[in-house]
Amino acid sequence: MVLALGLLMSPPVSADDAFSAAVKSLNTRSFAEKSSAATLIAGMTHPRAGVVLEAMLTGNLYTKRRSDIVVIASALDQGGYRLVDAISGEALGDVGRRGAKKISVNNGLRKQLRGLIAGRQLNHADFQDRIEAVEAIVVSGDIQLRPLLVSRRQLEQEVAVLEALDNALVIFDLDVGNGAVRLAAIQASANNLHPTVRTKLTNIASDQSLDPEIRGAANQALLELEALANQYQIVETFFFGLSLGSILVLAAIGLSITFGVMGVINMAHGELIMIGAYITYVVQILFPDIIEYSLLIAVPAAFCVSGIVGIMIERSVIQFLYGRPLETLLATFGVSLILQQAVRSLFSPLNRAVLTPEWMSGSLEIAQGLSITYNRLYIFFFALLVFAALLLILQRTRLGLEVRAVTQNRSMAKAMGIRSARVDIMTFGLGAGIAGVAGVALSQLTNVGPNLGQGYIVDSFMVVVFGGVGNLWGTLVAGLSLGVVNKFIEPVAGAVVAKILVLIFIILFIQKRPRGLFPQKGRAVED
Repeated sequence: MVLALGLLMSPPVSADDAFSAAVKSLNTRSFAEKSSAATLIAGMTHPRAGVVLEAMLTGNLYTKRRSDIVVIASALDQGGYRLVDAISGEALGDVGRRGAKKISVNNGLRKQLRGLIAGRQLNHADFQDRIEAVEAIVVSGDIQLRPLLVSRRQLEQEVAVLEALDNALVIFDLDVGNGAVRLAAIQASANNLHPTVRTKLTNIASDQSLDPEIRGAANQALLELEALANQYQIVETFFFGLSLGSILVLAAIGLSITFGVMGVINMAHGELIMIGAYITYVVQILFPDIIEYSLLIAVPAAFCVSGIVGIMIERSVIQFLYGRPLETLLATFGVSLILQQAVRSLFSPLNRAVLTPEWMSGSLEIAQGLSITYNRLYIFFFALLVFAALLLILQRTRLGLEVRAVTQNRSMAKAMGIRSARVDIMTFGLGAGIAGVAGVALSQLTNVGPNLGQGYIVDSFMVVVFGGVGNLWGTLVAGLSLGVVNKFIEPVAGAVVAKILVLIFIILFIQKRPRGLFPQKGRAVED
């Protein structure tokens, strides 16, 4: 304040001189004087004002030894600093490590600087940047920046920014000593889930020195916030359940048609999923410059590669074991071990990280305190798209007609001229290809490793049996249902116990309905 009064009482000076004086005032031991000088700089329109504040925040603001020149220093690889005049931007050459002295900044000043810099960004052209600036001002907690918010509120046209400004003003008003203003802010905070709001309301409710009416209003607002947070938590849990269910559907849908048509217990299905995930990794390695489109390339590539591997498994092993489900289980279990070891030999046993495209990053904020991550949202719709495509194939193509015929009565289908061996090959290849596509989706949620498929093979069989062997609608309903139920049980019982309880439920359910939710129909099934 003394510094500000001194500048105001001094003779009129130019804008450049005022900026120069304010920057030089940063060269002091007093953090209070640095704070006042930073506030003055933030209010200036000088083109270097923002640069100086950013340099001070990042710890790059120094003074040159044996002079009072304030400089911006960048460290050199060989040691020392490259200096630039903070006021003019003029290059001052390189100096050794002892050639510059850092202008120290404490945590309180850093917090203030973030708010001051954000205040300068309130007039940014991009409304998202303006929202981030408002949030930064809130985090800084600097009440001196409140007039900037009020001024911006009068000019702002964007609805999202207006909401952010109103929330910020309410948060600042929670600290106002005026009872009526603070009471109005407390009442307006009853549906505001901003973390700062809850912290301030808790402090107000526990402050015995405040008026009982203020503390009572704060307690009531906290109760309403808790109820709203619980409602949002239920919605988020339901969405996470749908997200898990969509993964189960993708993993089980290919197994459903192979198990239903061929009666094969394919324990290598998880490894086909793993292959699809590794295909995504390989695509990103081969095309590092088009990460944004890597998934669009990986989906058909994973379908083709996993489908070909599936056909090879069917021709080399499974075709000799039809009608012997226990032997197919043992044989495909051996195939799964071979595939795991092959992947370890090619890619090493270490997990591989697959990059997420920018359009799948971040989250969709439905309301304050309620957001949905884009990657899980896209995977959910992707699972529905794959389901619709497979349903279209089985209902509208000749292959689908033959698959349904073989599923319902293999002997009669062969008598009608359908080549069941060809149907088996195409069906197994189709199921394996869909497993590969599931691997592409899983690569966006977890690390890719040789054991990736092992975590989903048991769950996939549970979904198939629960929904009804060979029934796509049953697989969809069962997968989504089990995912939602599992997510609601997890917070209460834990992840492991939740899986056990789901398994017990399925066992009891199968005792009552051995053919699942949607049993197949046909004479062969009845027999």
